[in-house]
Parts: sequence; C-alpha cells; structure tokens
Amino acid sequence: MKNDPLKAKSMAFAIRVVKLSKWLREEQKEFSLADQILRSGTSIGANLAEAHFAASKKDFLAKCRISIKECSETLFWIELLEKSNILPHEQARSISADCNELRRILSATCNTIVQNEECQNE
Repeated sequence: MKNDPLKAKSMAFAIRVVKLSKWLREEQKEFSLADQILRSGTSIGANLAEAHFAASKKDFLAKCRISIKECSETLFWIELLEKSNILPHEQARSISADCNELRRILSATCNTIVQNEECQNE
C-alpha cells in the first residue's frame, strides 16, 4: 500500500481517534464512549489493511463496505459526544469532516468496483 492516500488518511484519522479517546478518558472521565469511538474509529483503517490482502474483489468490496459502516458508527459517536456537551463543537466539526471525507472516498471506491464488475459481466 505504498503511497496509498486512503491508507494515509485512515491512519491519520485513527491517530486522531486514539488521541480523542485518551482525552475523553483522562480529561472528561468518559470511559464508555471513549471505548466505543476508539473501536469504530480505528476499525476503519484496520479493515482497509485487511482489504489490501483480500482473496478476491468480492472480499475487498466486503472490507470496504465494513469500513463505510464503521465511518457511520464513528460519526454517530461524535455527534453524541457533541450533543452531550462533552466534545466542543469545533472539535466535533473537524473530526467529523475527516470521517466524512473517508466515507466519501470509500463509497466512491465501492461504487467503482461494482460498476467495473457490472461492465465485465456484460
């Protein structure tokens, strides 16, 4: 995955999530939500790493779709933290923007794979 911008973005996002989780634990004493966002936010990149070594296009597509689901879950936790007045609006907006960007890229990747498969089957 050399020079893979998606890998780089998912790793950078995972690092942000790790730091957020640490802040939630240490500064806010919010352990349950810290665990939840840590799991979903780091799972995005972990599934992409698995996808890189997928046994087939179908397997690759499945891992990409799981990453999209993890993005959606992570966005839920960010929104909950913001609406609960645990995470300041600017921080929530910033990390949500990064997560949404990952989700858009992943969705486009999945759509391209599906379209290519449809073209090959014609």
